[in-house]
Amino acid sequence: MIAVDATAGTDAGRAVSRGRDAADQRRHQRVRVAVLGRYMLADRREYPCQTVDMSPGGVRLTCAVVGEVGERVVLYLEHIGRIEGVIVRHSAGGFAVQLNATPRKRDKIASQLTWLANREILGLPEGRSHERLVPTQTAVTLRVESGREIQARLIDISMSGVAVACSAKLSLGAAVTVGSTPGRLVRYFEGGFGVQFLLPLSPDRFHAGMTL
Repeated sequence: MIAVDATAGTDAGRAVSRGRDAADQRRHQRVRVAVLGRYMLADRREYPCQTVDMSPGGVRLTCAVVGEVGERVVLYLEHIGRIEGVIVRHSAGGFAVQLNATPRKRDKIASQLTWLANREILGLPEGRSHERLVPTQTAVTLRVESGREIQARLIDISMSGVAVACSAKLSLGAAVTVGSTPGRLVRYFEGGFGVQFLLPLSPDRFHAGMTL
């Protein structure tokens, strides 16, 4: 009588599953996109976030509050919509999520990411999906990486960024803290520049009398 190893089939099945998972990950090319949004952890608390890179199968986020590995998370991302997944690892300043999505939903995400990537390459306008307001207190201090402080004037604010009247010459992509809100310089215009916040403002903070 030939002895049969009862675990052999299970081990083989796991190996096949791991192979499929790896192949699935290879098919999903990650795109570097900075999309603002919010995420909800298992305790139903919501926090602001921004994507670092994304594929139809996963997304890496910059965020202030890091959930537990294995924890379910619900994301609401601009241009993408509502998606769900599980936290699979922590990263510098955030975490990575493996998305739970149907093949149809993944195809849709792939199309959305292609559009976002092409928009970045072609330099198309972002579209002002966030309401902009003129603050009542316009004087502000900017702080750059060298520690230098620059006096400037706020032109308008949105939940994702701010337009600043300032004559200082800074490089595109430079880290700029507006008041106490960190961001980066993303565009120039006559008489000033635009700063995108690293994390979007919370709706309860967003009003004309707010202080950055």
